Amino acid sequence: MSTIAATSGRAPTGRRLATESLRGALLWLIGFSGAFVFIEPSPYEIVGVVTIVLFAASGLTLGAALAPLVLILVLLNIGYAMAVVQVSDQSKPVIWVLVSAFLAATAIFYAAMLGTNTQRRLDLLMRGYLAAALIAALAAIGGYFHLLGGASDMLLLYGRARGTFNDPNVLGTFLVLPGLLVFQRVLAGRLIIRSGAILLVMLAALFLSFSRGAWGQLAFAAIVMMGLTFVTSRSANERMRIVLLTFIGILVIAVLVAVLLSIGEVADLFKERAALEQSYDVGRYGRFGRYLLGADLALDHPFGIGPLQFAKLYVEDPHNTFLNAFMSGGWLSGFCYLTLSAVTVVKSTRFLFVRTPWQPIYHAVYAAYLGIVAESAIIDIDHWRHYFLILGVLWGLMAASRAYVRGSQSASLTTRTPRKTRQMAARPA
Repeated sequence: MSTIAATSGRAPTGRRLATESLRGALLWLIGFSGAFVFIEPSPYEIVGVVTIVLFAASGLTLGAALAPLVLILVLLNIGYAMAVVQVSDQSKPVIWVLVSAFLAATAIFYAAMLGTNTQRRLDLLMRGYLAAALIAALAAIGGYFHLLGGASDMLLLYGRARGTFNDPNVLGTFLVLPGLLVFQRVLAGRLIIRSGAILLVMLAALFLSFSRGAWGQLAFAAIVMMGLTFVTSRSANERMRIVLLTFIGILVIAVLVAVLLSIGEVADLFKERAALEQSYDVGRYGRFGRYLLGADLALDHPFGIGPLQFAKLYVEDPHNTFLNAFMSGGWLSGFCYLTLSAVTVVKSTRFLFVRTPWQPIYHAVYAAYLGIVAESAIIDIDHWRHYFLILGVLWGLMAASRAYVRGSQSASLTTRTPRKTRQMAARPA
């Protein structure tokens, strides 16, 4: 009897460990597959479906803290579904809505899965993301300098490095979060040489994408993260190291940029891309002109005009996610995206100074989210896989941080209670 009981007691533990190992492997894989989206459906979609189904079947809980995220994303996609009815005879808009629903589900999944075994799962997901970013960066650099033979042209678009993505802009912004994570390691004094080398590879690829939005996003996010790291450092020595390494990093980056600009082809494209206004930005149907036209159109169409219809009227897509939400899903989707951005920024700011095991990564994810939301005002990010990953991870870490604080407070209260009880017992009646 005792032998049977002991065996049955160990077996579930072994199964749970095996299941968690499988979950961890899939989290690494989904983070890794995010860089390979040059085909549809991409490996990311396939791995994502398998991962979500496995987690759902083996246990996945949506806590109350995630209710705002779930509600807003559901309403956002209801708006898309309502608006697509008017163009349901076209296959591409219908597929667009289905992809939007899937990506929203991935954000909810990332948030929910971090509710258990937070640190381990977060590490595995970010490791996969980092590995993908390094490969994408190497592919971009190799393609730009034609080091990969006939495959090099496939990794370029309009003379800009796109690596394993369809668009150089997506490559550039994809590299921001992993770049921040590696930069964070450098600031912490961990494996400075190796981390510095990886960071330079990512920065070179990001530069060669010639994405002005990605350049600005990285600069802004890096400043935010450095500031948070400096303020939350525990000692004067740590702050001094941050300042010193920051100055050294700026000098190294300046040298890297100078070396790249010494190449004529790079310098010519840089001069063209560095201009504040491009030819497609100005004019009635330029980027900024389309914003005004789209705003007028949004006022007249409370249910939107349907996904992918804006370019048929005004030459190109809105290149503004806030406007595109109104166009693709009407007022419901438009106000939902505005609300999602505002609520996420406000709520996530509250947890910046909460001491948790994952606080450094939280700072990097927070900075990356601020950057990508700011960039969404000048480009369409509504189908960027890494945007939904950042969104979901940020919400998941908010919920986990709240639970961590409550657990710490409960443990502290439990520790103090016996002493208080003894003191009350010692008081005279």
